[in-house]
Amino acid sequence: MAQKKMSFEESMERLNVIVRTLEKGEAPLSESLALFEEGTALIASCGRLLDEAEQKIVKLRKGADGAPVEEPFGAEDET
Repeated sequence: MAQKKMSFEESMERLNVIVRTLEKGEAPLSESLALFEEGTALIASCGRLLDEAEQKIVKLRKGADGAPVEEPFGAEDET
């Protein structure tokens, strides 16, 4: 069965549900393993989404001619 692609927020909410369920310790072993596998996949997915978002973030700063210049987020200031 194919899963729909979840947003970051949906993935985080599902991950919270999984963590709460596993912390209770009441699920059978097979269900706990399935939840653990789902959780690790969600963590990887969230990591990829965060990496993509980080790559899109740019910092604008004033160039020598006064026009804005785009720099990658986190670039060191030269001032």
